[in-house]
Amino acid sequence: MLEPPRPGDKNGMPKSILLFSAALLALQSAHAAPPDTLEQRLAPCIACHQPRERNDAFFPRIAGKPEGYLYNQLLNFRDGRRQFPLMTYMVGPLSDAYLREIAQFFSSQHPAYLPAAPVNASPAMLERGRVLVQQGDAGRKIPACVACHGQQLTGVAPAIPGLVGLPRDYINAQFGAWRNKVRRAQAPDCMGDIAARLTDADVAAVSGWLASQQADDNARPATAPTAPLPLKCGGVPDHGGAP
Repeated sequence: MLEPPRPGDKNGMPKSILLFSAALLALQSAHAAPPDTLEQRLAPCIACHQPRERNDAFFPRIAGKPEGYLYNQLLNFRDGRRQFPLMTYMVGPLSDAYLREIAQFFSSQHPAYLPAAPVNASPAMLERGRVLVQQGDAGRKIPACVACHGQQLTGVAPAIPGLVGLPRDYINAQFGAWRNKVRRAQAPDCMGDIAARLTDADVAAVSGWLASQQADDNARPATAPTAPLPLKCGGVPDHGGAP
């Protein structure tokens, strides 16, 4: 049975209900317009690229990569040089300035790396991968990965990405995309040229060795290359600096 109105209650409503209603309205008002931060706007990006305990072939780690590299890749997705429908849909309407903000945000993030996953590869394959990464193959005009990506393979700011901490399937997929012309960069497309010179066995060896290396949580991109780049790359000057 409903409680009869008490003297002093507004419109005959108990004070407890009035207080509860006022608190509810205040709570709704506080949450009606949450702070508009860049991190909140990038929640969909973070959900795929920065989840805990996951680093896969489809959504690789982008945190901590050089700002210029991330910016270039966002441009490549938006302008059709890289193909992934979800990424194209998300960045298609965004301006250059906003893409630069996104790149700056993720380049400043440095979550801990996951442990390196076990790699199914023979010692001979891993050794071949190490040689290609650290020394290259001069006879086939294949430069060492470290010549561009840094001696520690952590990248070179602001435009060359690191290779440590990437899963093997992702590395294999990117080599395949370059070889099949699905992924392109601003001309001259140096990685497209290099990928075309690698055999399937070379790709498997490089991806296996890279994926077997444990990344250092304190590692950061180098501030400058130790020597001129061995070949010209679109968007990356010879000295490895900003485009």
